[in-house]
Amino acid sequence: MKVIGISACPTGIAHTYMAADSVENAVKKRNGIVKMETQGSIGIENKLTKADIESADLIIFTAAVTIREEERFEGFEDKIIEVSLQDAIGKIDRILDEYFEGRN
Repeated sequence: MKVIGISACPTGIAHTYMAADSVENAVKKRNGIVKMETQGSIGIENKLTKADIESADLIIFTAAVTIREEERFEGFEDKIIEVSLQDAIGKIDRILDEYFEGRN
């Protein structure tokens, strides 16, 4: 399984990185491949490439603000789920389990 995503909050400090770390840890626990882009006041870090997007099994948007450069994901809407920052931090294990169980 390959999961990518974008995490963003208004300042791009605590919640952005907490949510990204939570997703990364949950995917790694499942022996998956993960890459999280973060967006905040300092800009975009760890930017997802076209190859990342095309090869992903799941794309997670966890943001409290509008995601920058969202047009990169046009045509991949069937792979995208939106998760609140709070749920990404506290409930991502359950969310991933439910998503992948529904795909089998």
